[in-house]
Amino acid sequence: MPDDVPPWELLRSEQLEDARVFRLRRDLARSPRSGREHTFFTLEAPDWVNVVPLTADGHVVMVRQFRHGSRETTLEIPGGMVDPGESPAEAAARELLEETGYAAPAVSLLGSVNPNPALFGNACSTWLAAGAERVAPIRNEGGEETRVVLVPLAEIPDRMRSGEITHALVIAAFHWYGLSV
Repeated sequence: MPDDVPPWELLRSEQLEDARVFRLRRDLARSPRSGREHTFFTLEAPDWVNVVPLTADGHVVMVRQFRHGSRETTLEIPGGMVDPGESPAEAAARELLEETGYAAPAVSLLGSVNPNPALFGNACSTWLAAGAERVAPIRNEGGEETRVVLVPLAEIPDRMRSGEITHALVIAAFHWYGLSV
């Protein structure tokens, strides 16, 4: 196919740093067009999940938490890393319970994105948890501290437009949700 872009030849790959939630890697690759060698830096991370938890009365179970990257408190849906040996569906149910104390009868896949293919090779899948109910206390672990906020589903677009919801992967999750209804 004439529009295909050929892959670059990987000449060498070296892990530079392991920062627990990601690893920094330096790759040396050859351009298929020019034949020149170029250095690229990538972040290796486990797959991530996001959960759109909906209650029977039409609220989204969201969390407020402080984010160290932006140095701000954000409004987000529950989510996190897929642990080794865990399926994304299991991770979605676990993250929902840990961060909010809510659970749903089942989770179903809405869609998946690559967070930033220039830097990451992982995926972030979005799961719907319909019929979410409070079943336990929040179980924040390590450096995580969340507060549950119930937001009427109808308010989500306005909260995104106003800048109250800014996390790109959360906005992508609501896009997947919108495509499913």
